[in-house]
Parts: sequence; structure tokens; C-alpha cells
Amino acid sequence: MSRGTLYGVGVGPGDPELLTLKAARLIGAADVVAYHAGRPGSSNARAVVADLLGHATEEELVYPVTTGATEHPGGYAGAMEDFYTESAARLIAHLDAGRDVVLLSEGDPLFYGSFMYMLDRIAPHRPVEIVPGVTSMAGATASAALPLVRQTDVLTVLPGTLPEPELARRLADTDGAVIMKLGRTFPAVRRALESAGRLDDAVYVERASTGRERRLPVADVDPATVPYFSIVLVDGDTSPTRTRHGEVSGEPLQPKQVAEVLVVGLGPGPDRWLTPEVAAALAEVEHVVGYAPYVNRVPQRSGLQRHASGNTVEVDRARLALDLARRGERVAVVSGGDAGVFGMAAAVFEAQATDPAYDVVPVRVLPGVSAVQAVAARAGAPIGADFAVVSLSDRLKPWSVVEERLAAIAAADLVLAIYNPRSNARPDQMARAQRILLQHKDAGTVVVIGRDVGRAEESLCVTTIGELDPASIDMKCLVIVGASSTRVTAAGQVWTPRFVDGERRV
Repeated sequence: MSRGTLYGVGVGPGDPELLTLKAARLIGAADVVAYHAGRPGSSNARAVVADLLGHATEEELVYPVTTGATEHPGGYAGAMEDFYTESAARLIAHLDAGRDVVLLSEGDPLFYGSFMYMLDRIAPHRPVEIVPGVTSMAGATASAALPLVRQTDVLTVLPGTLPEPELARRLADTDGAVIMKLGRTFPAVRRALESAGRLDDAVYVERASTGRERRLPVADVDPATVPYFSIVLVDGDTSPTRTRHGEVSGEPLQPKQVAEVLVVGLGPGPDRWLTPEVAAALAEVEHVVGYAPYVNRVPQRSGLQRHASGNTVEVDRARLALDLARRGERVAVVSGGDAGVFGMAAAVFEAQATDPAYDVVPVRVLPGVSAVQAVAARAGAPIGADFAVVSLSDRLKPWSVVEERLAAIAAADLVLAIYNPRSNARPDQMARAQRILLQHKDAGTVVVIGRDVGRAEESLCVTTIGELDPASIDMKCLVIVGASSTRVTAAGQVWTPRFVDGERRV
């Protein structure tokens, strides 16, 4: 006997007329029609196709829990895991008996649907076909006649179950947005929209395309009335006739006076190491520009737009900031640690020097706690005397220059702080640096390795240049190589005397 086929069939957002022809044909011919339900007899997917059901056997898959509260020993996740496993076994029994099974999915089967959990369990062993459906997102935008994005605009689909700060950050970082999974999450979603400055852009659509559809501005929605089957649309349409907030405007925007670019250091990681000066500056600017992990550290608030980018486009980031400031926008360029130590400050001045049009833009650099300061403080006082700082990255300078500088610093018997010591793209450079340093330093010279200092994963290791294992170093580390006078106390703290050759200087 040949096995049956599982069909994952999208039934659309609710209007039976939005069902595809293929979906209708398969449902009408199916041996078995299955559907998920929150409680017996409550399947919205079945209600959409009720008029198409013939003599098919029906399999109602009732969720054991819908709110997260359960006595299952594995909690909500364990209860749902068991449920999906048992549901898959019920459907496989039909398939193995040679019966085709149509599993209904509201909207599209692969868009936040329970069908995906059946797919995970059944597809590796039985034939499966998927019939796409009109998503609730598409139904809602059509009902609201709301163009979300066009051309190069970015659309982000977000579950309302995200943590509120993360939801606010993502809403501020995109043009258009769709927020799914509302219900109990609605109050937090509304607060996130307000924090991101997007509340005025947001439209609420409930039960799109059905006879019970309701549509109104999010700001006017009573949270107590919001069902799970609702959606928020955030207008990001950047048509030339619309502003950021979707208001039609026939008047040209009036130019602002040129603003200054602030270049700020966020410190090595923990919020407590953010200086009050930098915190105050970030509370006032309209734009934050920087490498994505650093931009993500800036709390989202209403009126703040974020411009995150990758790790090797520093000058492009700087030009964006200068362009924004030329238009009168208040902007901060952010770096980890101190912006002037292998950070964005030099990149901003570099970009400014390449175009005379940027000469009118004032640039102000606000200091931050540097990584070398943080690691040194954790270790004790290894940079209590003269020291040098070198990056082992050869992306912007030849490795031969790095070698010359390492040799000169070691020969001068300076304490050395090493940034960017080793990466996947540069796996051998720390070992090569170690060999150069050993040509001028005793193998017993003290070395401090700080990893993720200031964060929960922080570690500090005190060793020697001879015992140092380069393979243990990565980009999360900062390495401090002591001078010949650097010492370790009985308590394991590292310090370098301020005086030289035993003669104290005043």
C-alpha cells in the first residue's frame, strides 16, 4: 500500500473567498482534514473552509495550553513538545494507511503557523506538499489600504512577544513594520511603539478580512479588547509625498542650521561605565550611527533613529553622520570603549578631510572608559608607568609596520597593551607578536589577559610572555604585556612602579 501525502494548506486570513483554487480543490478531495484549535470546536481555520468539507475524516488537534500556565513537568515548552509529537503520530497513522491528509493553517502554513512543527516531525519520513496562503499581514494591509514600504524601504515583521526594549529598538531601526501575536502583549507593544516614536504611524487591525473586522489607530485601542488574532501595521512608506510619519506634505522641508557631530565612547560594556556626559548627549540627539553591536547598546526612545552597519565601513558611517549634521540633524557616532582609541573619532576626521563640504560641520569627541583602562584596573595598576598601545590588526596598516612597532616598544621596555590580538581571519598574529617580544623581553615578563571585562562572562588571567598560549586569545581579549619592572603582589595583583632602576622620581 502506498503512503498518503501530507498537504500543508494555507486558508488565508479569514475570508473564504481569499482561499486559493488549489487549496479548495485539495480540501474537497481530502481523505482526512486536520486542524489545530485552542479548545474543542474553536478552530478558525476550519471555520474558513466549513462549506468545502465533504465526507473527510476530521482530526481536531486541541492545544493542551495556550497561555503558558501548565502543570506539565517540562512547563509550557514541554507540554507543547509532547502535544506536537502526539499530533504528528496521529497524522502519520493516516498517512501510513494510505490516506492523504490536509492540515489547515490560517494565513500561510510557513508564516508563524503550527504547521511548521508538524513539518519538522513528518517531512523527514513521509511525503509532504505545501500550498501557500494569503497571510494575515497581507489581509490586514489590504483592509487598511496602507502601503507599508516601497522601493528600497525596509519591512520588518516582529512578534509582539519580544522583550519590550528589543521591540522598541527594532521598530526604530526599520521603515515599515508588522507586529504579530498581540492579545496579552498589546500593552507592551503600545509602549514600545511610543518609545520608538512610531505610535502615530501605527494602525490596529483585528480579524482582518472577516465580518468581525475592526480597524483603528493603535493609540485609540483599549488593551482589554485585543484578541490574539489582531495585528499592528506601522507605516514606513517613504513616498516623496509622505513624511516619515505618513503625513501628506506638499510643502518642501525648511532647511535647518548645520549641527555638530558628537563622537562618543560607550565604555567597554556595562552601563555603569557610561559617563554622565555621554549619557546626557545620547538623550538629546536625533540619530545614533555606529557598528551594530554598539548602536544596540543605546536605549531606544521616542524621536531617536538608529543607523547600524557592519564592522569594516567606518568611513561610510562617518560620512552618513556628517551628512545628517549638514542637514541640521543632531547625531552621535558611537564606539565601544573610548572613541579616540582605535574608535570612530579618527574615522570621522578622516571622512571630513576628504570632502570640503564637511568643513562646516563641527565635530566634538566625548571620552569614554577605554578597554585598556578597564583591564588594567581589574588587574591592579599594570599601566602605572609609561606604556604603549598597539592594534595587531593589519587591515589598515602593513604587518611589517606592526612588527617594527612591537620590536621598538619591547626594546624600550615599555608596558604594552595589545588590541585586536587574534581573530579567525588572523589566527597566527598573536603567536608572531609573542616571538618578536621574546627577542627583547625575558620569558618571565608578566602578562595580563582580560576577556569580556565588565560583562557577565568576564575573566582575567595573569601569566608570563613565555607561558602565554596564543591559541587561548580571541577578539574579546585585551592583552597587557608588562615591562621588566612589572610585578605581581602576593594577592595576585599586577602593578608597574612609577620609578625606574630603583630610584624613585618625584
